[in-house]
Amino acid sequence: MLLPVAACKNPLNTGVPDKLLATVFNKSLYVSNMEDMFPENASHQDSALVINAYTDRWVREQLIMHEAEQNIPKDLNIDELVQKYRASLILNSYEEQLTTKGLDTTISEPELKAFYERNKEQYQLSTPIVHCYFLKIMKSTPQPDSLQKWWNNPKSADNLIKMQKYAQQYSKSFILEDSSWHRVDDIAILLPKGTVSSDNISEGKEITIKDENFLYYFRALKMMNQKEIAPLSFIKEQASKFILNQRKQQLLETKKQEMYDAELKKNNVKILPLSVIR
Repeated sequence: MLLPVAACKNPLNTGVPDKLLATVFNKSLYVSNMEDMFPENASHQDSALVINAYTDRWVREQLIMHEAEQNIPKDLNIDELVQKYRASLILNSYEEQLTTKGLDTTISEPELKAFYERNKEQYQLSTPIVHCYFLKIMKSTPQPDSLQKWWNNPKSADNLIKMQKYAQQYSKSFILEDSSWHRVDDIAILLPKGTVSSDNISEGKEITIKDENFLYYFRALKMMNQKEIAPLSFIKEQASKFILNQRKQQLLETKKQEMYDAELKKNNVKILPLSVIR
């Protein structure tokens, strides 16, 4: 049963008696259950909106919960599941504490390269990647002729610097460094639809195109195709996470063994022989 809520001040902050908002079977919702949900200095109307929205959501959740409780499988041991979930939360929290304190998160370049050489066959590209230059600027941007001149000869360090400064001031988005790999699919999103795709891109491809509002410049400097082995620079973050996870698991195993050995010596751990159990 939903109870209408008048536009009133937050009872939690005004000393107004607690108010029953809704009941669903044998469960009740009061304003006091909504502590800390009201914005500071909320108006009467704002408080009422918060209360009504929360009440409606609460009622719906309680109805589905009631229905679920009526249809619990007979072989489902809720208490056992709750105990297992509680134990899992406690264990995960403590393991996080252990690894936060003792985990070395520094990964050297030699270590990263050694890991890559051992595992690089696992890092085949799922999509082509490219080194490229890209600019997207408004048609009304000043000095388009100068930009075209710089764009035509980016191997000149001076031209590249000028383009970078120009892009920082006028470009909506740009890529003007040639050492980072980008997924072709990500680049395609930046250009008018169909301009670039995994099917039509090639190394050295150059495009200058415009639409109603923008000028687009694109040049593919270097490419790697799908199913080629990804370069280390492209998968560096992914590899680093894997290395850290391995360290974390090793650290946890070491801590568990140390704990086991220590408590075994203190006789806090006793393992009965099978003959005694029988």
